[in-house]
Amino acid sequence: MSERKRIDRSKLKPVVLDLLKTGAHFGHATHSWNPKMTPYIFTEKEGQHVIDLEITAEGIFETMKRVSDVVAKNGKIIFVGTKRQAVKSIEDAAKACSQHYINIRWLGGTLTNWQTISERIKYLNEREAQFEAGEFNALNKKEQLDIQKEIDKLNRRLGGIKELTSLPDLLFVVDTQRESLAIKEAARVGIPVIALVDTNCDPDPIDLVIPCNDDSHRPIRYIASLVASAANEGRERHLKDLAKGPSDAEIEAEVAREYIDDIAEEVEAADEEELLGPGALKLIAEMGDAEETETET
Repeated sequence: MSERKRIDRSKLKPVVLDLLKTGAHFGHATHSWNPKMTPYIFTEKEGQHVIDLEITAEGIFETMKRVSDVVAKNGKIIFVGTKRQAVKSIEDAAKACSQHYINIRWLGGTLTNWQTISERIKYLNEREAQFEAGEFNALNKKEQLDIQKEIDKLNRRLGGIKELTSLPDLLFVVDTQRESLAIKEAARVGIPVIALVDTNCDPDPIDLVIPCNDDSHRPIRYIASLVASAANEGRERHLKDLAKGPSDAEIEAEVAREYIDDIAEEVEAADEEELLGPGALKLIAEMGDAEETETET
């Protein structure tokens, strides 16, 4: 786990407020915590740990820089999240930044047996190309249906990484317990891992920890969208380095920007009382009062 740089609190506050709106601060019950998460816990309330969202925001800023730098060098990222709350957000974010994702099931050997996985990806792409070219039209309906079922099955398992031609440079993971196999494989082949880590998880195997509630789709979607935004910024830098010109880069990122804007609108329009509860709203007010006091002095 890398040492984290401190960031100006004034830069953190808008992100902290957005995180509060998504419920990112809700940790697990105190009886199910992992003591190694102590540095990331703000307090305990009614038997539940509350995550320190300033540290979360710092992790997000550091993540965005890391992701942008990786993609600027034409690096590849796999977004990993197979739990129900993460499935759609992971796919949407990866597609928004033209990266890769696994959101159904992590296949053992995806990283440690890449040669075999890449052969299956090649087979999937070939079968799809053959099907689209009408090469199976002479077969009877049952045979064509069997081939389509085979393609669909392969797409469920490999569809999110079928454009990947080599091992990725980085993993972005939601739920380190559920995705423990992916994290172990990444460690074995030397691929760094950035992850949302809840209070019941072990942060030690993670290169860059984002302490966060990983059991709600709202914080997952919000943070994944920021990661996608950083990836797109890196891709624009890469395209400019190739002398492609800023206008081309902006056109390629247009869909992604619309996606990021949609997420921002969702957070802004969220009902604060419903999402935060009176305790979190009070915390926001206290933050504002403290800031005003510092300014006066």
